[in-house]
Amino acid sequence: MKINQRLFDHYGINTHKDLKISERCPRPFDTVLIDKQGSCYACECTSWLPQSLGNLQIKTLTEILNDPMRQHLQGAISDGTYRYCNEHQCHYIKAGKFEGAGATDVRYIRLAIDDSCNLKCPSCRDRLIFHKSGSAFDRGIRLANRINDWLAVYDRPVQVHIGSDGDPFASHIYRHFMEHTPHRNTIRYSVMTNGLMFDEFHHRVPNVMSNLAELAVSIDGATKPTYEALRLGGRWDKILSNLQSIADSKVKNNFTFSLHMVVQQENWWEMLDMIRIAEQYGADRVYFNKIKDWNTGLDHSDQMFSDRHEFKSMCREINNRSERFENARKYLIKGFDNDILKLS
Repeated sequence: MKINQRLFDHYGINTHKDLKISERCPRPFDTVLIDKQGSCYACECTSWLPQSLGNLQIKTLTEILNDPMRQHLQGAISDGTYRYCNEHQCHYIKAGKFEGAGATDVRYIRLAIDDSCNLKCPSCRDRLIFHKSGSAFDRGIRLANRINDWLAVYDRPVQVHIGSDGDPFASHIYRHFMEHTPHRNTIRYSVMTNGLMFDEFHHRVPNVMSNLAELAVSIDGATKPTYEALRLGGRWDKILSNLQSIADSKVKNNFTFSLHMVVQQENWWEMLDMIRIAEQYGADRVYFNKIKDWNTGLDHSDQMFSDRHEFKSMCREINNRSERFENARKYLIKGFDNDILKLS
């Protein structure tokens, strides 16, 4: 067992620190993220805890979960040092809130095994990426099969998140996974999609749809010109049609429906319009996420809009609207200066 110090140095993580946190973050105990190379991580984001637990191409998921490296990383949480965590990026550490802190069983599997997508959004990539043959495709299918093999024998409640990198309905690999996933009521699913191929393919994955916990649709514009400029390859009439299909499916399958907007220089003034779209199609929540580098190497340093008075006023208006909901915040703005915007 050996820590890859170069990874921690790359992310600026001091592995000798002691954050003296009394609460226990549940993520290294209840979460496994699997990337397209088969590497497995004990966190929901590789930049928050970049040490791999092992590779699913070499070991089974059961072997990886029992690996001493996982126990070692968990120990750095239990002792309060959090020495392997990226306190500058992890929003749990920054917020000082750790929900589900008593978890011991694996409850969340996050899949990032294919970056294929039918769009090339400027916030995410500079070219179309689509795997339907070749080594990346073959590897993705093998990973999908190994994950389904583990799900078939895991007898505890677990939620599988599909679509951390590509689009589940556009990806041949994710579609293969969803078409062959076991049908058990103890397995729930959450899906992140651009929504454009939902109507075409959702009927082919009944096991997922009948046990769907959440469907999240990423949509970066609330008008036709903005949407089609930021969702390159997307059509406004098509996404509206599919939002209606999702709304109809929500009534039948009773899942949470959310919209996600990557807030950037080219669309921030449409945030209130996005709320109106959410209300029109019955979305339960809207997430406004600040544009950032999702390990794509794209430069977003010119995104200077967050200092504008108009932007701050809009955020406060959204925040005030959200506070009217008793049980949970319906509109969440993430990644901006919380002190200035007075947001949670």
